[in-house]
Amino acid sequence: MPEASQIIYTKIDEAPALASHSLLPILQAFTKGSGIELESWDISLTGRIIANFPDKLTDDQKIPDYLQMSSVLCDDPKANIIKLPNISASIPQLKGAINELQDKGYDIPDYPDDPANDSQQQLQDRFSKVLGSAVNPVLREGNSDRRSATAVKEHGKRNPHRMMKDWPEASKSRVAHMTGGDFYGSEKAVTIAANGSATIEYVARDGRTTVLKEGIPLTADEIVDCSAMNVRELREFYAEEMEKAKSDGILLSLHVKSTMMRVSDPIIFGHCVSVYYQDVFTKHAAEMDELMVNPDNGLAEIYTKIQSLTDEKREEIEADIQAVYNDRPELFMVNSNRGITNLHVPSDVIIDATMPVMIRDGGQTWGPDNELHDTVAMIPDRSYSTMYQAVIDDCKENGAFDPATIGSVANVGLMAQKAEEYGSHDKTFRAPGNGTIRVVDQSGTVLMEQQVEQADIFRMCQTKDEAIQDWVKLGVNRARITGAPAIFWLDPLRGHDSELIKKVDKYLPNHDTSGLDIHTMTTVDAIKFSMKRSRAGEDTISVTGNILRDYLTDLFPILELGTSAKMLSVVPLLKGGGMFETGAGGSAPRHVEQFLEEGHLRWDSLGEFCALVASFEHLSRMFSNDKAQILADTLDQAIGKHMEQNRAPSRRVNELDTRGSHFYLAMYWAEALAKQTQDAEFQARFTGVAEQMTANEEKIVQELNDAQGQSVDIGGYYHPSDELSSKAMRPSATLNAIVDAL
Repeated sequence: MPEASQIIYTKIDEAPALASHSLLPILQAFTKGSGIELESWDISLTGRIIANFPDKLTDDQKIPDYLQMSSVLCDDPKANIIKLPNISASIPQLKGAINELQDKGYDIPDYPDDPANDSQQQLQDRFSKVLGSAVNPVLREGNSDRRSATAVKEHGKRNPHRMMKDWPEASKSRVAHMTGGDFYGSEKAVTIAANGSATIEYVARDGRTTVLKEGIPLTADEIVDCSAMNVRELREFYAEEMEKAKSDGILLSLHVKSTMMRVSDPIIFGHCVSVYYQDVFTKHAAEMDELMVNPDNGLAEIYTKIQSLTDEKREEIEADIQAVYNDRPELFMVNSNRGITNLHVPSDVIIDATMPVMIRDGGQTWGPDNELHDTVAMIPDRSYSTMYQAVIDDCKENGAFDPATIGSVANVGLMAQKAEEYGSHDKTFRAPGNGTIRVVDQSGTVLMEQQVEQADIFRMCQTKDEAIQDWVKLGVNRARITGAPAIFWLDPLRGHDSELIKKVDKYLPNHDTSGLDIHTMTTVDAIKFSMKRSRAGEDTISVTGNILRDYLTDLFPILELGTSAKMLSVVPLLKGGGMFETGAGGSAPRHVEQFLEEGHLRWDSLGEFCALVASFEHLSRMFSNDKAQILADTLDQAIGKHMEQNRAPSRRVNELDTRGSHFYLAMYWAEALAKQTQDAEFQARFTGVAEQMTANEEKIVQELNDAQGQSVDIGGYYHPSDELSSKAMRPSATLNAIVDAL
C-alpha cells in the first residue's frame, strides 16, 4: 500500500498507455524532492488476465493483482489514484488479448464461448472478472464530480472548436426506441428495510424453481431494482425500424454500451445482428451452429469463423452477406474504407461517445460512401433514448450549438459502490424459459418479480444508501460553490427513480440549501432545461445516476469542446482518498493504428494534465505538503500557456504529436517553477532546466518530428513491450538527457 504523498498512476491500454511512456518519466523527474512518488500499477486488459491466471506462468511472467490492490487502496484515506481510460473489454477484445499473450509464451487458457462442463464454466467465470469495464466498479468507491476545468473552458470559448456542423434544413434523423417490453417499462424497485440477503430464482410455468444467484448481500436502506427486456418485442422493433429506415432512405445505426453493460448490451446488440443478417443466419443455420457463431460478437465473428470452411462455402456465405445490403438499409460505418460497419463488433459503437458526435455532425453519420447522411439511431430502451431525441428536436428547431458561447453542464454522478446499472453484471441473466424471475429475501419473501419468455434479459441493480447520501451532499456542495442550478435527473415513472426521489427529498433537508436553485426533473425536462441555459451561455449542474453520468459527460463536452477527453473528473472516495480520472474519450484505438503505421501519436494528454493538478492539490491538503501545492499551481499555469500556444497534438504526421505536446508542457512547467518564489530549492533546480529546454527547443522538436513518418514496432497491441514502447515514445536524446538528469 502506498505511503503518504504517493500517487498511483495506472498503467492501462492503447493510446493513453503509449502516452504514459512519454509523460510519466517527466512527472517522476519533476516531483523528485517534493515528497511525492509516482508508482505505476498495471490494470490493463492483459495485466488483469495475467493476474487472474497465474496458474501456469513463470515467476518472470507473473505480476501482482493490482486491481485487487486498488480495491483495498480505495478504502485507505491516503489513496491518491490517477486513473487513465482503459479498455472496457468485449469478448472479441478479450480473445485478441489472450491470443497475443499465448503467442508471447504465456500459458493462458482459451476463453470458452459455450462451456460444456463445470470446469469450462468455472473458467468462463474467471474470465468474467476481466470482461467489460472491470476496472471502473473497483476504483469508483466514490461519487463523480465531472466538469470542464476553468482554464480549459475559457480557452474553448476563446478558441471554439471547428467540428460543429450545421443541421440540414430538412433532417430525417431521429432516435428510435421500443414502446413496450423494455427495461424502462418493466422496472420495479424496493427500498430494503434491514440487512439481509437475496436470491434470484427462475420459476418455470410448471412450478420448477432454478436458483440463478444466491447470497446477494442486502444492506438496510439500499434501493434494489429489477427489470426485464422482452427479446421477442426487441426483435420486432428492430425489424420494423429496418423497414422504416429503408423506406426513408436513411442510414441505420444501433447505439448501446456493450463495454460497460457487458452482459445485457452484447445480447441486445446480437439480436440486431441476427435480425439484420437474418437471411444469412437462416440459409446457413447448419454452418453457424457447427462453427458456434455467436451474433453477440458481431459480424466480424462470422467472417473470422467461416475461414475454416471450404473456399466454395466461405465465398457463398460472403456473397450472401453482401446480398443483404441490397434489401436492408445502409449501415452507419465505423470505417467505410475497411468495410467496418456499425454491427461489426459490439465494442465499436458506444452510445455515450457516438450519439454526441452524431449530434455535433448535424444529426448525420458516415455511410458506406464515406459521406455523412441522415440516420436513425436505434436506442431500444426508453430509459435514456427519449433524452437524445429531445436534443435532436432542439437542434432541428434551433440549429447547432455555438462552441464560442455555449454554457457548461457539469455532472455529479451517483456511481459509488457499483451503483445502479453498472453493478448489474453479476445479476443479469437470460431467462431459461417461459415463467417468472423473482428476487426473494432471506425469509422467503418475494421482493420483486418479472414475467419472462425464453431468452428474455433480466437484470437486478443495487444502490447503497451511503452512496446516495454522499451524492446528494456533492450535488448541494457543487451548487453552493458554483451558484449554478443543480438538477436531479429522476423520472417518477421509473421504479428505481421513484425510490430515489424519496431519498433525495429525505436527505436534502440535511444540508443548507438556502439561496440555492435545486430541482428534480425527468430526463427529458432536465435536458430541455439544460440546453436552454447552455444556448444562453449559462452553466447547469446535472445530478444523475451512474450510466446517465457517462452519457452526459460525453454529450455536453463534445458539444462544448469537441471532445470529452478534456474533462476534469474528480472522485472523492467515500473513505477520504481521491481518485482522479483523466477525462472520458476511451482508449483511442485509432490513434494506436496511426502510430503503428506512421509513427505519429495524436493522443491529447490534457485530461492527464488537469487530473494531476487536482491530485497534487489533494496531496497538499491531505498531508500539508507545500511543495505539492506549488507543483499544482505551476502545472496549472503551464497548462494555460500550453493551450494558449496551441501545443495540442496535430493529426498530421511530421507535426507535433503527443511526445512534442509533453515536451512543451514540461518546458512551460519548468519555466513556471523557475519563476515562482515560494520554494527556493524548486526555483534553483528548475531555472537551469527551463534554460536548457528553451535553448534546445528547436532541436528537441526536430528530433521528435524526425522520429515520425515510418511504421513502429512496439512488440504487440494488447501487451506491447515496455522497452520498445519507451524507446518509441522517448526518441529525443536531448530531451531525455535533461529530464533524466533531474
